[in-house]
Amino acid sequence: MSTDAAQQATWLTQEAYDRLSAELQDATGPRRADIVSKIEAAREEGDLKENGGYHAAKDEQGKLEARIRQLTQLLRDAKVGEAPADNGVAAPGMVVEVRYEDGDTEQFLIGSREDKAEVPVYSANSPLGLALTGAKAGDKVSYTLPNGGSMVVELLSAEPYTG
Repeated sequence: MSTDAAQQATWLTQEAYDRLSAELQDATGPRRADIVSKIEAAREEGDLKENGGYHAAKDEQGKLEARIRQLTQLLRDAKVGEAPADNGVAAPGMVVEVRYEDGDTEQFLIGSREDKAEVPVYSANSPLGLALTGAKAGDKVSYTLPNGGSMVVELLSAEPYTG
């Protein structure tokens, strides 16, 4: 797998993958059919220019189709697996604790926003997620901030997420 492909993959737990697959199946089946029925019923009412039900159903259809595209891409690029080994190395699926330059500490899961975690979730593809991946406790890594500056963080610990 190329570096670009590896960076675009989204790590998901099996539970998150199954939940998203079920949402996609529902969206492409019953929910899509329900919206099509609403649109057809509204069309039968006549003048579409002043038909609020028609416009609301078309709006709902647009949002659903966007979510279907998002889920399809997410699931296509997903890397599903068990939590990584408990070896203290930061990676997707690990809860990490870091210390920022100002001394503040933070704990978060390196994963996907689709993971329903008890701790904040930072994308493995974010600048901080990418910088931490492969680091061990005691390592200091630098990452680029949105304003173009950089920050150094120290990895204090990395443990598999047990959610």
